[in-house]
Amino acid sequence: MLEIADTIELERPQDKLIRRLCSTLSGYLDQTQIDQCVLAYEVGATAHNGQFRKSGEAYICHPVSVAIMLAEMRMDANGIMAAILHDVIEDTSISKKELADQFGQEVAELVDGVTKLTKIDTKSHAETQAENVRKMFLAMAKDLRVIIVKLADRLHNMQTLGVMPPPKKRRIARETLDIYAPIANRLGMNNIRQKLEALSFEAMYPMRYAVINNAVKKARGNRRKIVDIIENTIKNRLEQANLNSDVAGREKNLYSIYKKMLNKKISLADVFDVYAFRIFCDDVDTCYRVLGVMHNLYKPIPGRFKDYIALPKANGYQSLHSILMGPYGVPIEVQIRTHDMHRMSESGIAAHWLYKSDDDKTKKFQDRANEWLRDLLEIQNLAGDSLEFIDNLKVDLFPQEVFVFTPKGAIIKLPRGATIIDFAYSVHTDLGNACVSARIDKQLVPLQTKLENGVTVEVITATWARPNPLWLNYIITAKARSGIRNYLKHFKQQEAINLGRRLLEKELQMMHLHLEDIDKAKIQVLLQIMAKLSLDELLEDIGLGNKMPFLVAKHIAQDDINGAIKLDGSEPGKKQPLIIKGTEGMVINLAKCCRPIPGDSIIGYFNPGKGIAVHHHECRNSSVVRKKQTNWLDVEWSPDAIGDFPVEIRIEILNQRGSLATIASTISELNSNIENVTVVDQDDRICVDLITLTVKDRVHLAKIMRRLKDLSIVLKITRVKA
Repeated sequence: MLEIADTIELERPQDKLIRRLCSTLSGYLDQTQIDQCVLAYEVGATAHNGQFRKSGEAYICHPVSVAIMLAEMRMDANGIMAAILHDVIEDTSISKKELADQFGQEVAELVDGVTKLTKIDTKSHAETQAENVRKMFLAMAKDLRVIIVKLADRLHNMQTLGVMPPPKKRRIARETLDIYAPIANRLGMNNIRQKLEALSFEAMYPMRYAVINNAVKKARGNRRKIVDIIENTIKNRLEQANLNSDVAGREKNLYSIYKKMLNKKISLADVFDVYAFRIFCDDVDTCYRVLGVMHNLYKPIPGRFKDYIALPKANGYQSLHSILMGPYGVPIEVQIRTHDMHRMSESGIAAHWLYKSDDDKTKKFQDRANEWLRDLLEIQNLAGDSLEFIDNLKVDLFPQEVFVFTPKGAIIKLPRGATIIDFAYSVHTDLGNACVSARIDKQLVPLQTKLENGVTVEVITATWARPNPLWLNYIITAKARSGIRNYLKHFKQQEAINLGRRLLEKELQMMHLHLEDIDKAKIQVLLQIMAKLSLDELLEDIGLGNKMPFLVAKHIAQDDINGAIKLDGSEPGKKQPLIIKGTEGMVINLAKCCRPIPGDSIIGYFNPGKGIAVHHHECRNSSVVRKKQTNWLDVEWSPDAIGDFPVEIRIEILNQRGSLATIASTISELNSNIENVTVVDQDDRICVDLITLTVKDRVHLAKIMRRLKDLSIVLKITRVKA
């Protein structure tokens, strides 16, 4: 072990820190484990030798300070060693393998989990940071100590932020408020969260911090007398009821004061007029009895009571909250909890290390933390890139919860404002993908219905159902968002592959070839030429309009085309149109400028990355497309095309009361639905409207237009084709 001698050298800051660390560790680790931690320090100090922080102190002071924070949380020996060595892979020549050989695989994995990805080739700082956070969460899922070390690392960095230039200070503080403080909150580590928030607030807005801090200090003296009076009144009443409890006045966090002022647009005086008290009890039964006494002492304000003991928050927080009307007409906020609950609220997931005797109590909380991490893993697997993952993560880190029930009575926690779709995806991704409707307390409701506390939700599914892109407008949970995006991405991909196959087959048929008959070796050569990994990837590119099917077919046929002509005797250049039904989905788009319907003469053109856009032959835009001979293709409606297709008509009617109602009822009688009505011109006598309605085909449209022409109020009716 490190020898402690009275030499000048031991006066170095790092030597003082290692002595302090050893002193803290001696309270709960055996000597062998302490010796291992000292060895880690010696390896780290040698590796970081010659490296200094911006403050001028030796770099090793930072990891040892982080280790001291963790030692105060009673972190195990491997966690302490990982903290001391957490920067050696990133900043020195020591490799993960060398760490594993010397300190074991567990320590090496922890260090690697905390280490940033320094060699990522990304476009921006934001993407680099997003990828770092994504990697950290993957490591967290394997071992929760990764995030404990990372939070302690971030807290020490925030405490020593003073020497940084202001722009960098603000950037680091913003990242801390966006990611690390909410993670600490999500893991129930309230003590670390409050410190991170206070330091970030001071770094981001030094003037605002100073003003609020000074105002709070001035107000403290005036408030003390009222706080003492209320505190003594509460203590006396609890003694009269023979309830053994501790009472403490609570001062608001500066950042929470600032947030309240900002969000509610109120002054500091309005925030500071709420007096907050915590009451600590020995058991849960006493908590509820104390609540009864408090409600007898001061009148509760309706709607301001929350029972987080029966329904704990997602981060394991438990307490009874009530707002009461106190003496002098001032509101009093009371939080009632057991001593164990208070320790859990301050330490959260770290309580597992701090209070070994409470293993049974922390197990449920750890299970909740692990469940949250599993959900995050699923989200990150579905996320397209790191920035999307970070967006989803931020949504997940700021929940104000509602509690709803499944038909079997299970409780589901969701953020406030969550809809039926959020609920379905929180139960299971497959349930979300197949939902069509739902019942809330046995009443049928639409999918976009927002959920309230205490309702029972039953999701109705169908085998044919699939997620709708519009759902993204009214969902709020990260799991639902990533599930829908992932499904739509793969659904569009499959549609593009199917369309690409049809387009390529059509071109090959004109050359008297079939795709399945083409030699596999030739396909491989083609894929190399086109720089594609698989045939599906090539077909997807064709379906999305990024590759011309004629050119791909020409590549395939260049050796076989002459033989094909001899076999048939006909010319291979005669074009066959692509047959469409209009229900192909995302890769065949009916143009909104002319709104083609079954029975129309149509033309299609490739819209790179999006598929095929279909226009009416008489559309003005199609004449532009025709000039680009390489991009357009012949398409025809399938005889069995079915569905409701939007079409636009221009109608001139007499401007009199009830005219529009007559038009609407006539259209409805003919099994058509009006999607939109726009008044384009109007005077005292005539009104000109553009009406978008749905029809089955040209015959259906003709029938509607004939019936409308017969109305005495209709002066002129035409179909809009451009």
